[in-house]
Amino acid sequence: MKKQFTLLSCLGLLACTPNPLEKQSQPSPQASASASASASASASASASLPPISSEDLALITEANLHFQALTAKTTPNPDQVALGKMLFYDPRLSINNKISCKSCHNLESFGVDNRATSLGHVSQTGTRNAPTVLNAVYNKTQFWDGRAKDLQDQAGQPILNPLEMAMPSENAVIQKLSKISGYRDSFQKAFPGQENALTYANLSLALARFEETLITPGRFDQFLQGDGKALNDAEKKGLKAFMNKGCVACHNGPGLGGESFQKFGVIAPYPHQTDPGRYEVSKLEKDRYLFKVPLLRNIEHTQPYFHDGKIADLKEAVRIMAKTEFGDDYSEAQIEELVTFLKSLSGLVPAEAKAAPVLPP
Repeated sequence: MKKQFTLLSCLGLLACTPNPLEKQSQPSPQASASASASASASASASASLPPISSEDLALITEANLHFQALTAKTTPNPDQVALGKMLFYDPRLSINNKISCKSCHNLESFGVDNRATSLGHVSQTGTRNAPTVLNAVYNKTQFWDGRAKDLQDQAGQPILNPLEMAMPSENAVIQKLSKISGYRDSFQKAFPGQENALTYANLSLALARFEETLITPGRFDQFLQGDGKALNDAEKKGLKAFMNKGCVACHNGPGLGGESFQKFGVIAPYPHQTDPGRYEVSKLEKDRYLFKVPLLRNIEHTQPYFHDGKIADLKEAVRIMAKTEFGDDYSEAQIEELVTFLKSLSGLVPAEAKAAPVLPP
C-alpha cells in the first residue's frame, strides 16, 4: 500500500504529451500551484481507494503521462453563470426568436444536435458539424478552424452569423435585451460596479462562464485518479491499444483532444474532403486540411463525426482514422477494442445545467 500511495501522490504532476504545434514553455506559477494541489488531492484520495494490482498501477501510471482527470478550470461566479444559462437557453438572441444556443448544443443529447450540419435561420445550414459544448473549456481554441481564441470569443459569434442566429449587429442584440427588464437587472447583478453592464462583451462572457461549468467527469477520471476497478478488462485493453497505436499523439490532455491542429489525411486522403480547414483563417498553405483535433469525451453520444458530420457510426469513424492517419486497415477486432475504450469516456452532464431556467418575460 505504501508503494501505491507514493505513486498515486505523483500522478497529478505528470505532464501530457506536448502540443506538436506549440513550443514548450516553463509552467507558470499558477500551473505549478495547480499541479501541487492536484498531487495533494490524489494523495488524499488514494487512502480511500481499494487495493490495486501492479498491472493496473502500471497502466494508470502510463495513462497519466497522456491524460488528466477533468477538474473545474475556473471558480464560477454564480451570478454570471446564472445569467449565461438564461442566455444559452433563450431563443430571443436570434432574429426570429426561435433559435437558441441550446438548439445546436442540446445538453440533453450531450451538447450536440446529432445532425451533420445544424439548422439555422430559415433552415439554412453551414458546412461544418456543431461540436459538443461539453468540456469545451479544454479546447485551446474554439471552432474547427480555431478562429476563436477562447469560449468568450466563440460565444458571441453564432448570434451574429447570418446562417445561424442571424442578428444583424451587436448593438441590435443589446437593444433587444435592454427592453427586457429582467435582463437589465441580471446583467447589473452579474457585473456590479459597471455603469452600463448590459454590453455584448458581458453577454459573451456570461455565456462562457456558464459553458465553463459543463464538465462531465466519469469512470475514466476515476481510473486516472487511481481506481483500478473503474474500467473493466475490455476497456483497459482498449486503452492500451489507444496508447500503443499512437492515437495519443493527437488525442491527449484532459479532453483527449482540443490541444492541436492536425491534417485530416496524413497518409491517405479523407474521401469526403472539400473543406480547406484552418487555411480559411490563416491563408497559409501549410494549414490546408488542418483541423482542430476534436475532444473524445462523450464521443459515443456525439455522432455524427468529423468536421463535416459525414460519418454516423463510431466504428466507421475509427476505421477511417486508421486509414487516413496511420495507413492501416484495422480488423474488426482491433476496431471493437478501440471503440470499447472510447465508450468509457462518457460522463454525466451536470443536472443543474440541463434544467431549463425561467427566462425573464
